[in-house]
Amino acid sequence: MASFSLTPYDPSTFILMGIPGLEAAHVWISIPFAVFYIIGLLENVMLLHVVSKEQTLQKPMYLLLCMLALTEIASSTSVVPKALCIFWFNLKTITVRGCLAQSFFLPMVTVMHSTILMTMAFDRYIAICNPLRYATILTKGRVAMLGLLGLIKSILFVLPLPLLLTRLPFCANRIIPHTHCEPIAVAKISCGDITVNSIYGLVILFLIIGVDLTLIALSYGLIIKAILGISSNKAHHKALNTCTAHFCVMLTYYTPSLFYHLTQRFVRDIAPHVHIIFADLYLLIPPMLNPIIYGVKTKELRDKVVNYICRM
Repeated sequence: MASFSLTPYDPSTFILMGIPGLEAAHVWISIPFAVFYIIGLLENVMLLHVVSKEQTLQKPMYLLLCMLALTEIASSTSVVPKALCIFWFNLKTITVRGCLAQSFFLPMVTVMHSTILMTMAFDRYIAICNPLRYATILTKGRVAMLGLLGLIKSILFVLPLPLLLTRLPFCANRIIPHTHCEPIAVAKISCGDITVNSIYGLVILFLIIGVDLTLIALSYGLIIKAILGISSNKAHHKALNTCTAHFCVMLTYYTPSLFYHLTQRFVRDIAPHVHIIFADLYLLIPPMLNPIIYGVKTKELRDKVVNYICRM
């Protein structure tokens, strides 16, 4: 691995500032951070446990939901514990290797998350538009293969991000105004040319996430057309229920994510702490809300979770 061109004073660390401008409120900000993180962690672990124990939930939709839960646990856990160390104990230093790891792992999980949401839209399309072939098209093996391909895709597309950071020179400024090593935030403190870094970040945003959103929109266009053609009120209601849950999950994820990434690059008059809070919220809110959304809108999952809790 190439090494950063750092100053001779401390070539092995960076300093994460947390939320600049709100340092005095760090302890208060940490309270909702910790609460949201713990609730999301418990909910997703519960979801994984119930699906693994209940044979009737071993279906493609729930297996994909488990993959989504794993990415949400991974994304929030890669950021929140370090952020809480900054807020509570003023432990702001991070090693270069740790920073590189964060700058790779978090975008990789983000791309994986988007890929799973796109696969879930495909799952709903097959279930509603071609229900007779659903069990033969989406087997457990194919779901696992789709998950593996999504992981490979995420790694291959995101790997250049930390590699591009290693080519940048870092001079006197070693302070990252963020709670974590977001790649563009790290690149901005460099004293070198970050054009390639910025362009590649936009390539991931528009090409990868954009393609996923386009395929999701196409799937839902076909789903809506199929739902309008359903004559049975019960089937109509069931299809709408599962699609509404997935649509709500997408809104909770893509809305803050796109707001953060687009405003960070194209809008200059938003206070830095607003950017950083949104960057953290899109890692905290979806893991907390998604299990609730699916639990409320999916009766089969809700009943199994309630039965399991009652047996505890």
